[in-house]
Order: sequence, then structure tokens, then C-alpha cells
Amino acid sequence: MAAKHSAGVLLFRRSSSDTVEVLLGHMGGPFWTRKDLGAWSIPKGEYEPETEDGRAAAAREFAEELGLPAPAGEWLPLGEVRYGSGAGKKILTAWAVEADLDPSDVVPGTFQLEWPPRSGRLVEFPEIDRAEWFDPATARDKLVAGQRPYLDRLTEQLAG
Repeated sequence: MAAKHSAGVLLFRRSSSDTVEVLLGHMGGPFWTRKDLGAWSIPKGEYEPETEDGRAAAAREFAEELGLPAPAGEWLPLGEVRYGSGAGKKILTAWAVEADLDPSDVVPGTFQLEWPPRSGRLVEFPEIDRAEWFDPATARDKLVAGQRPYLDRLTEQLAG
């Protein structure tokens, strides 16, 4: 089976002391409720690269997941990361954008899931149940493992 393609935006901001923070979303749904480390993600979602531009998909998914428009400003390409295995293999393409937003303004999109399993009952869950700003070291622990290279790439681009 071919890998699924996703695109996302890693939002970052700088404090007055030039400290960098990144915005992450805690994944919604019953599987992630009691998890913290490795349960956060950059706003992202699937797209078909044959029919949609990755950057356009990243902007669309940012708006869908956070309920806010993708930020204006320079989009710094962070490249692709491949993660997962078997049928769950994913290729994520991401961009970093410097902007600030108040996490309390986030109105997450939702998805439906049969819950409890095999109950026949569809329940709606938020795509993310909260968003927060983190310094890169904390974000590294919070992010799902496959997305961690984006923190290094962002740090390298900002240092260069």
C-alpha cells in the first residue's frame, strides 16, 4: 500500500528575549485522553499530492484543525519526514511560520469514531482537544516521535 501524504504548519514565535516557542495540538479522541508525552502534533492532515499543492493543504488543515486561518508571513520549508510502518506509513511535509496566536481562540474541527469499539455508535471528537506553546526541549518530549525532526530543522533555519 502506498504511503499517505500529510502536510502541516509548525507555528513558532519569539519572546522579547528571542526565545523560540512552537505551537502544538494535543490529539483528540479517546485513545489520547490520558496520554501526554508523545501525544501532541503539529496541525496537519492528509492530502493527495497528485491533485493538491502541499502548502495549500497545510493551510487548509491548519484552519480545519484549529478553526483559525493559516497565518500570513514567510513560510519556511521544513521538508519531508517519513514515519510509521506497513499500511500506516506516512510522509509528512511541513512548513514553519512565525506568528502568534492565543490558544484559547482555537475552535478545533471534529471527527467521528465508532465508540466504544464495535458498539455501532458514532461519537464526535475534537481533532485536537487543546493547543499550547512549548519551548523546543519540552516540545520534543510532547511530539509524536515521527515529527521531532522538524524541531531540529526549525532550529537550524533560525540559527542560519
